[in-house]
Amino acid sequence: MKNIKIIIATHKKYQMPKDNMYLPLHVGAEGKEDLGYQKDNDGENISLKNPYFCELTGLYWAWKNMDCDYIGLVHYRRYFASKKRSKDKFASILNDKELKRYLEKYDIIVPKKRRYWIETIYNHYKHTMHIETLDETIKIIEKKYPQYINSVNKVMKRRSMHAFNMFIMKKEYFDQYCDWLFSILFDLEKKMKNNKYDAFHARFYGRVSERLLDIWLDYNGYKYKEIPFIYMEKINWGKKISGFLKAKFFGKKYDKSF
Repeated sequence: MKNIKIIIATHKKYQMPKDNMYLPLHVGAEGKEDLGYQKDNDGENISLKNPYFCELTGLYWAWKNMDCDYIGLVHYRRYFASKKRSKDKFASILNDKELKRYLEKYDIIVPKKRRYWIETIYNHYKHTMHIETLDETIKIIEKKYPQYINSVNKVMKRRSMHAFNMFIMKKEYFDQYCDWLFSILFDLEKKMKNNKYDAFHARFYGRVSERLLDIWLDYNGYKYKEIPFIYMEKINWGKKISGFLKAKFFGKKYDKSF
């Protein structure tokens, strides 16, 4: 029987799935009020980096402190979806039984691709964020992992990606990915430590990492299964589309999450 744990990155109390494979994880827990969830400052951790690394402090904690056959990451407001949909969104979340059926054929689960119809992954980042953070990341990969550069170029020219740092992986692949990912991000931290961004843009490590997953998947050629994802709260698509177009055509970078 497969031992599966999917951490739910959260910074506040929230309704959680009842399925035992889900583990609510308080990210950025260091120095914060106890929420009653597992904390990311137990054991080996980088909890203090949460204002910059976002949910990746939870990913790091899972990598260093969990021993399971499969490990995954979702968010308190965003989950992989079940095939069976319900008016109750929490009844529409991927469950243990369904996931095990997928894992009979696939060792990696990722969300359905997020599409940027009118621009590439690189250009979308350039229009919405500070491009030097991504450019510096690419330089680090080119120096540290030159064998990946063809995959970097390929992914940056795409118009879709597996977003949100969401995935479920066999532990062997999970360890490989985290080792590769954090070696790049910690080098990036050394390069960018003197840059001054506001609180929103200082979280670029989490955003850069969203672009790295597909690079790692492309280079290694691992087979994966895409599953739709579900939002637990209503999305203001008008604001999202307006923000996207303003960034694309008027140079107005994002200043908040939508």
